Amino acid sequence: MKTKNKVLILIAIIIIIIGTVITVTKGFNFDLRYEGGKRIELNLQKTFESSDIKQIAKEVIGQDVVIQKIEIYEDAVSILSKDITEDQKNQIVTKINEKYGTEISAESTEIIVVPHTHLKDLAEPYIIPFIIATLIILIYIGIRYYKLGIIKTIAKTIGIVIIWQVILYSIMAITRIPIGRITIPLTLTIYMLSLVYCTTKFEKNLKQQKQNEEKE
Repeated sequence: MKTKNKVLILIAIIIIIIGTVITVTKGFNFDLRYEGGKRIELNLQKTFESSDIKQIAKEVIGQDVVIQKIEIYEDAVSILSKDITEDQKNQIVTKINEKYGTEISAESTEIIVVPHTHLKDLAEPYIIPFIIATLIILIYIGIRYYKLGIIKTIAKTIGIVIIWQVILYSIMAITRIPIGRITIPLTLTIYMLSLVYCTTKFEKNLKQQKQNEEKE
């Protein structure tokens, strides 16, 4: 095995070990939208600037918030944070009423508990299409590269795809990249790149095998 490959394998092993330890001890870092927390929904019944609402909410709550316009006419707002107390809710309502001249009732505004979204819940809509696509690809690889050994090429493909995914999530755990909207697209990108890597290697090996056969 070349020295370069040995170094890459060693780096991959170290990343996986560190990522596994961090995942077990600290877990993944989730985006606030998926981490869970508390939310309030306020109907202003008029147009507003999300930046204004965010500034008010951050001043009152003192931590990160997610602001989202809701309803068809975008005249209502959802405010999400890790925690919102009754007093903070009342302050936010009062400040928004002062800012926009609205008459939102703090008493009728509920604090909604938002459950934590697990990684499996985030991936669930993609599992069946992913399995079907993978089976089709593995069948193609088995047929296309049968001269290299069907079981060998399929096993290598599965192994490489899994290892690349493990490395990806290990890096996300180490760097604390939030699990959120970019997670699935990033997972699929690495999945496709790992398949491209496999087929490129198999094509090279198949070409080499054909050349050897012609020489004989």
